[in-house]
Amino acid sequence: MSLACSIHEVRMLLLCHAVAVAVVHIFIFSENWASAKNINFYNVRPPLDPTPFPNSFKCFTCENAGDNYNCNRWAEDKWCPQNTQYCLTVHHFTSHGRSTSITKKCASKSECHFVGCHHSQDSEHTECRSCCEGMICNVELPTNHTNAVFAVMHAQRTSGSSATTPYLPALAWVFMLPLL
Repeated sequence: MSLACSIHEVRMLLLCHAVAVAVVHIFIFSENWASAKNINFYNVRPPLDPTPFPNSFKCFTCENAGDNYNCNRWAEDKWCPQNTQYCLTVHHFTSHGRSTSITKKCASKSECHFVGCHHSQDSEHTECRSCCEGMICNVELPTNHTNAVFAVMHAQRTSGSSATTPYLPALAWVFMLPLL
């Protein structure tokens, strides 16, 4: 009789496990549980993996995406090549403001010389190009001459910028001394 009880218990445990797995899958794959439309691309931070070279960075990258949301959402998460310094965004849209294609990528300084917006009389489309400097800085789309710019950081990093580092051990002793 104890063998029959243990087989019954095992079957009940397996059934409970299967039900729990099914419930978790329903929550995971349910559209109402977590909506991808709620992604805040401004707070995206790349993982703390080793950088391939000093001052390396990442950009949102896509080619001929239909809209900015999908471009940012499915952007490849890879480091930019060493010969690039900026993130480039090229936005094509109609005279009514509807996006027709979006391309984002890592870019060299020479690729960023032609920023701004240009209207094509033949196709009645507008192309706006912008470049920016910094980790995944190309979140937004350029749509006019105000935001189709070449944005660079004014403060450059230098190797001697950590002048306060020698004071950290002294500061640590100030806080540790009362505990001793």
